[in-house]
Amino acid sequence: MKNIFIINGSKAFGGSDGKLNDHLTMIAREHLISKGMNVRVTRIDDGYDNEQEVLNYLWADLIIYQMPAWWMEGPWIVKKYIDDVFTQSDDRFHINDGRTRHDVSKKYGSGGVLTDKKYMLSVTWNAPAEAFEDEAQFFEGRGIDSVYFPFHKANQFTGMSPLPTFACFDVVKNPQIETDISDYLTHLDVTVSG
Repeated sequence: MKNIFIINGSKAFGGSDGKLNDHLTMIAREHLISKGMNVRVTRIDDGYDNEQEVLNYLWADLIIYQMPAWWMEGPWIVKKYIDDVFTQSDDRFHINDGRTRHDVSKKYGSGGVLTDKKYMLSVTWNAPAEAFEDEAQFFEGRGIDSVYFPFHKANQFTGMSPLPTFACFDVVKNPQIETDISDYLTHLDVTVSG
């Protein structure tokens, strides 16, 4: 039985009321529970206790980050959450950067201790998929994960390994919510349950 920790970065702000990310969190939670998994959820905007969040990471086999994209990255509350929780963890998540004064030969970022854990991004975007995939469009064909490079590195610094990212695209101007939900359930079945 797997332990899954879902971190919901939903937030009402500007023109967004945050309901889609709340809904996707609920869909994932219910689906994973129906598959026999243990699931914990933190909705960042409802508040959290740093120490309990550290314990949630240590408990989990897989961490799912559910969040909208704001200005080409996750919302600021997700960054603050990572700063709060990863700093609170002390050496429970990482052993500095892997190098020491006695052994500077180790590679930077090699000191993470959460090597038995995986993480996954589930993100929502107003941008259409082709904006990421087409070299002539805004993200120059670099793909969705290029936008999240620093976020991936922060998680990998702890020793965790990534699973394939899931994304809902064009959610404001051309929403396909039922298709997105169906695709998400398939993604969870293949990536998490498989």
